[in-house]
Amino acid sequence: MKIGVISDTHLRKPTPELYQLQHTVFADVSMILHAGDLTELEVLEAFSGKEVVAVSGNMDARIVMNQLPSKKVIEIQGFRIGLTHGWGNPFGMPKKLVGAFDKVDAIVYGHTHRPDNKIREGILFFNPGAFFGGFPFARKRSVGILTLGERISGQIINL
Repeated sequence: MKIGVISDTHLRKPTPELYQLQHTVFADVSMILHAGDLTELEVLEAFSGKEVVAVSGNMDARIVMNQLPSKKVIEIQGFRIGLTHGWGNPFGMPKKLVGAFDKVDAIVYGHTHRPDNKIREGILFFNPGAFFGGFPFARKRSVGILTLGERISGQIINL
């Protein structure tokens, strides 16, 4: 099973590039995880027809923060995946996240705008990077794919 992963879209409404993801990079995924900083809920319309699980981020509108949790655990095909945006200083985020979830196989997060795809302490830490590339520290836009088989693995896709 493949899961599309996106974070830090920082959009008020879907763009043509966001809609295009569903027909290109995310064409073969069964579900999509959004790790926060959508900005507005309308952004999720770009993925209609797919199951979407999203959390809120620190830059989201109040309505997004009220409707989406700040963290969530998804259980799928025998794996437990923690989903959160992240908070505070973006440096050292994996260390902060270790205590945020109990008994997970992977932690999907955003906030840093930098891709991460490493196993630490037996947990896959996966950050797809930022879809929005307008920040000096996020010049490259990227998304990700998680593959669930005998184990869980991630792939960063530069846009």
